[in-house]
Amino acid sequence: MVELATPQLDTVFHALGDATRRRMLKDLAAGERTVGQLAEPFDISLAAASKHIKALETAGLIRREVRGRTHFCHLDPGPLASAFEWLGFYERFWSDRLDALDKLLREEDARKIHPPKGDAR
Repeated sequence: MVELATPQLDTVFHALGDATRRRMLKDLAAGERTVGQLAEPFDISLAAASKHIKALETAGLIRREVRGRTHFCHLDPGPLASAFEWLGFYERFWSDRLDALDKLLREEDARKIHPPKGDAR
C-alpha cells in the first residue's frame, strides 16, 4: 500500500470530509475570496465560517493574507496532490480488478456463444 505523510494526509482528508469546506475550496479555485465572501453562500455565522477556514488552513489547503482589517484566502492545491496520489493507489487497485472481471465475463460470454465441441448443452 502507498504510504504518505500520514498526519498531513489525515488533516487533508478531515478538511475534505465536510461539504462546506469542499465548497469553499471550489470557490477559491476561481480566485481569492474574503472570509465574508466564503461564508456568504452558507447559512452560517462568520465565526463558524472561520472555523471551517481554520481547518482548511491547518490542512495547508488555503493561505490567508491580511490586508488592513480584511482577511483574503487563497487556494493552495499542493496538499491535494498527496491526497490524489493516495487515492490513485486505490484507483489502480479497482481498475485492475475490474479489468480482470471484464476479461472473465467476456471469456464466459464467448464460451456460451461458441461452446467447445462435444459440450452437450
